[in-house]
Amino acid sequence: MNKVLCFGEILLRLQSASGGQLLGKGHNQLKVYPGGSEANVAAGLAQMGTPVAYCSAFPDNALSSEIKNEMALLGVDTEKSMTFGDRIGSYLLLSANGLSQGEVIYDRKYSSFSQFAIEDIDFDELFADIDWFHWTALSPALNEHIAELIEPILAEAKKRNITISVDLNYRSKLWQYGQEPIDVMPKLVAYCDVLMGNIWAANKMLGTPVSNDLDRQTSSERYYSEAKESAKAVFASFPNVQHVAYTFRFMDNPKHNLFYGTYHRRDIDTLSAIYETEDVVDRIGSGDAFMAGYIHALKQHMDAQLIINIATGAGFQKLFVEGDFGNGKF
Repeated sequence: MNKVLCFGEILLRLQSASGGQLLGKGHNQLKVYPGGSEANVAAGLAQMGTPVAYCSAFPDNALSSEIKNEMALLGVDTEKSMTFGDRIGSYLLLSANGLSQGEVIYDRKYSSFSQFAIEDIDFDELFADIDWFHWTALSPALNEHIAELIEPILAEAKKRNITISVDLNYRSKLWQYGQEPIDVMPKLVAYCDVLMGNIWAANKMLGTPVSNDLDRQTSSERYYSEAKESAKAVFASFPNVQHVAYTFRFMDNPKHNLFYGTYHRRDIDTLSAIYETEDVVDRIGSGDAFMAGYIHALKQHMDAQLIINIATGAGFQKLFVEGDFGNGKF
């Protein structure tokens, strides 16, 4: 059976067990989770019952084996991953489970994935039994070398008639090598069939329109209108793109989340149910769970309203699961 292939950097999430200060008496413990956007999507898809493979670069050590085993237990095939380099990239989360605007510190330079080269890839092996390729904007954000690696992979996938999806996840602390997202992303998105993100990321990376008077008090009806205009601009600029989904997520306090999404095709626009909670457990990875639900529903050829309801439901359910990986519920 053909699988979705998720391609990106495996990461370790390091988090203060006390939810804040790292050093000093009583503050010298860390929680450790496997993660990374693409791995999170793979974990979500596997738990939803969609066959999925994951390709990253791992060093040859016991920690890599432990992560692969954990993903395998969820149903993710990691056999397409490469083994080279010396370290797994990580990010340090200073707030408990992302329940604040706390600082994130990245430690991703010189990771195994950051050294990936086109010579490492056998396309026949990479794309064997694959009918869907998923990547994210986090990869070309790492360094110029990885940004240049992505295009030939996308070109080969397109040549093989593989559906390509992208998440326009934007991290301001990445993109530190002299290129802006708008300089890199449009030529890569041109290969894609399926796009997910939010209206602000689409503006930052693709130059699509977004009003400058939007805020937390803006109504869902107004945001839905903005989403439709943004998607319309995506379709006009990128002929290959046939599906666009946007998330809208707002937090009033560490335990609060307001969550909804929109889905667009060239002939239809839909708005999800609107979810709200005051009981958030872990907000990290909710966008990845949305992406997993989105891909799952599209592969099942569901109708437009069900597609956005499943994607949004999966993203919302992730808010109640600790760690980067969701539970596959929607």
